Amino acid sequence: MTDLWRLDATDIARLVHTKQVSAREVALSALGRLDAVNPRLNAVIQFMPEQALAAADAVDAGIARGEAPGLLAGVPVTIKVNTDQAGFATTNGLKIQAGAVAREDNPLVSNFRKAGAVIIGRTNTPAFSVRWFTSNDIHGPTFNPRDKGLTPGGSSGGAASATAAGIGAIGHGTDIGGSVRYPAYACGIHGLRPTLGRIPAWNPGLPERDIGPQLMAVSGPLARSIRDLRLGLAAMSAPDPRDPWWVPAPLEGPAMPRRAALCVAPDGMKVAPVIVAALRDAAQRLRAAGWEVEELGSLPPLREPARLQAQLWLSMLPRGGMAAVEQENEPTALAVYRHMQALTPPPGLVEFQDALTLRAGFLRAWNLFFERYPVVLMPVSGELPFPDQADQGGDAAFAGIMEAQLTQVGLPLLGLPGLSVATGLSGTAPLGVQLVGGRYREDLLLAAGEAIAAAGAPPAPIDPQWA
Repeated sequence: MTDLWRLDATDIARLVHTKQVSAREVALSALGRLDAVNPRLNAVIQFMPEQALAAADAVDAGIARGEAPGLLAGVPVTIKVNTDQAGFATTNGLKIQAGAVAREDNPLVSNFRKAGAVIIGRTNTPAFSVRWFTSNDIHGPTFNPRDKGLTPGGSSGGAASATAAGIGAIGHGTDIGGSVRYPAYACGIHGLRPTLGRIPAWNPGLPERDIGPQLMAVSGPLARSIRDLRLGLAAMSAPDPRDPWWVPAPLEGPAMPRRAALCVAPDGMKVAPVIVAALRDAAQRLRAAGWEVEELGSLPPLREPARLQAQLWLSMLPRGGMAAVEQENEPTALAVYRHMQALTPPPGLVEFQDALTLRAGFLRAWNLFFERYPVVLMPVSGELPFPDQADQGGDAAFAGIMEAQLTQVGLPLLGLPGLSVATGLSGTAPLGVQLVGGRYREDLLLAAGEAIAAAGAPPAPIDPQWA
């Protein structure tokens, strides 16, 4: 069995658990795949072959002693470079953080290790992890393995590109404005933004984050199968006292009706016909699997939550954030922050307090909606994956991108889970849909996502064919 890198995490863990293959064999295969395709993608930008093999050997030794292997025993994974991992720089795509070598692991890295995962590399992110495109002045650009002319997404573009190409079975991503869901969509795989507090995370080597990001930013898995997202979520969500937002919520909630609401244009957003067709196709897949799906013309608000999300996120700019952007002087990040300032000026104290106050009302409205419709089917984006670097086309282009990403930006204010499900292709461009549910009901999203994904061709590792 030579192409172990082609297998998903669930199969790898089973084979390692049952001693049909060794974790070292899996790691060697994964590292070989990394060497073969990463030069074209630049998805992984920090390498650790010696550490990976040592971790794999530790898994094999534990199994040989009769110890119970972890959920991800021997599974090759990647970590996003904005996340502390002991011995490696948490660059966040920045020259000014090139020397920010972590002394201890972020809780999610600790949880991967405790589950027996084998970390094979660290993945690229745009400068400040701020764009839906992935390039920076320290690590360079990352490319989409399906089409070099399309964005791999951002900010977890390196994780999505690597996972889509078979560099690791599960990629770690972070999401404050779509940074797990959109890269998964752009690269034609699946990505889960979990509920706030589901997966413990914290960077001990960096300053405490502002309250806005604390309320909105989460870590989550990207994978080529829905069952791998379920497995990754279980491993990543183990408790860690270092994250005060972590909640000991069960991974399986009470039974709910298999009922979903379909909304093709939430809050009147502009949605391309090919995306509408993909949404209705996904609805039919759900119906064929026994779900009741009702198409609605409207949902609880997302447009105003998106505006407030930007306010809370950008509140750090006048308090040193913009000075750091100017110090880094990375042109694309500078342009994006200036666009965002123009669209959403940083709030004063009153506006900041109002945003936090209004958050409760919007979340209440969505909670009540989920009582009737436990799952909502909506666009990941209003458009097919953007041409790479499209956000550098001026004010009008940036405003158009922001409108297309309404469902990416509105959700984090509420702390709700969202699942990006790959459904097919339009030419070389991936198609997908987004599922949204109530707090800590990732189980419902994964069940619906599994039904949708099962009716299509499962994503397979992609060999980049472009010159």
